[in-house]
Amino acid sequence: MSQDLGDFNSSKFQVSEFILMGFPGIHSWQHWLSLSVALLYLLALSANILILIIINQEATLHQPMYYFLGILAVVDMGLATTIMPKIFTILWFSAKTIGLPECFVQMYAIRSFVGMESGIFVCMAIDRYVAICQPLCYSSVITKSFVVKATVFMALRNSLTTIPIPVLAAQRHYCSKNQIEHCLCSNLGVTSLSCDDRTVNSVYQLLLAWILMGSDLGLILVSYALIFHSVLKLNSTEATSKALSTCTSHLILILFFYTVVIVISITHSSTMTFPLIPVLLNVLHNVIPPALNPMVYALKNKELRQGLCKLLKLDFKGN
Repeated sequence: MSQDLGDFNSSKFQVSEFILMGFPGIHSWQHWLSLSVALLYLLALSANILILIIINQEATLHQPMYYFLGILAVVDMGLATTIMPKIFTILWFSAKTIGLPECFVQMYAIRSFVGMESGIFVCMAIDRYVAICQPLCYSSVITKSFVVKATVFMALRNSLTTIPIPVLAAQRHYCSKNQIEHCLCSNLGVTSLSCDDRTVNSVYQLLLAWILMGSDLGLILVSYALIFHSVLKLNSTEATSKALSTCTSHLILILFFYTVVIVISITHSSTMTFPLIPVLLNVLHNVIPPALNPMVYALKNKELRQGLCKLLKLDFKGN
């Protein structure tokens, strides 16, 4: 199907499918880039499955902090799996077409998983705040019931607030262009092809991003500011070091996640000289955090390292 269908038919014709072109500007050799992305995807799946197995098998890890980490692993795998299979069919088999319903479903799933990951980061920050700043209240506040309620709340929050994104996109009229210079169905990328006004789509996505994810980031920053303030007042050097070690790994992942989200938002809302940049960032943002999260936590957490060594039948030596 051609990109331009002519002015005569453009006002009446509704395209039935989109064409995902892949990475703009590097179409001739983008299949080589897909190899590294495939390795990241396999690493994300294997590392997160390993984390889930370790948490399930080790009774000492049946604690709220590790439950949230397990939920994060499930969300990470869901986020990566939402886009990677389609990207591989595009890059390896040139299967670039995607139906409008499938495109809108992918749009919804991506936004829901990203919002869910942000929500779980908030839950983990609250868990660490109570554990370090209010240790006497931890066992009564952060319970299994709290984990379930917080997870259900975040799932409902993100699934319900995301519904208008594909609904509004589906209401647009796509009459002349159907080629998307992207590997996935992003809201702004799809609605930019519409022949009618898409202001409401852009405004809703902007409000959703800044209100929900902005409030998440604000809660996280306040939690960690209070944590660091409390930790620096501890008399025990060992306790201070342990608390900082745990929180540092959390903070590294959180800052990386939100930094990339902000950069993607800025690049999408501005005219880029190199359109490859926002597309590449968008794809990597959906596969690098899922690959990094379990590795960073496993490296920084003694109990997880012990569980990993036990699972792999290795001798564990470490503090």
